[in-house]
Amino acid sequence: MLVQIWAKLMGLASMMWREVAKFGVVGGVAFIIDSGIYLWLLHGSMEDSAVKAKIIAGVVATVFSWVANRFWTFRHRRQANVVREVVMFAIMNAIGLGIAAACVWVTKYWIGLTDTTSVFIAGSVVGLVLGTIFRFFAYRFWVFSAELDEDPEFSSDRELLHVSSESTTHAAPKAEANQVPPRIDE
Repeated sequence: MLVQIWAKLMGLASMMWREVAKFGVVGGVAFIIDSGIYLWLLHGSMEDSAVKAKIIAGVVATVFSWVANRFWTFRHRRQANVVREVVMFAIMNAIGLGIAAACVWVTKYWIGLTDTTSVFIAGSVVGLVLGTIFRFFAYRFWVFSAELDEDPEFSSDRELLHVSSESTTHAAPKAEANQVPPRIDE
């Protein structure tokens, strides 16, 4: 069981390390945008509206993130239908933003920590980390996936997630179990 899990994790890592690095750069810049706007709003006009301030900062960072991910991180996976891609991106980011806003809400209203440092850490550290993990997999497999299996450079990506029959003696992976046997012509 552990060998199978380890093999899947290694396949996933080898498949995505370049995209993860680019995604990390985009995420770092988006973090600076998000955090800067969030702190600016918390010390300014939205001093008493930490959750709303987090949502506004997240929306601005999301617009930057879509452009950067579309034209750099996942440029080889862009969908021809831009409207569908934007809608999927917006939905996935709304979920990620909801994760960050929920962390602020829990910190401020449930735990009762209302100082700027606490709500900043909740929204821009804990919430952003959890949201970023969700976003990467959402972008990679749902938003920017139109050409996932069509591009020869990435055609075997999904196969890397299956464990080969040599690494486990218990069960064959689904991809191998569902393969049609080769045809023998007489």
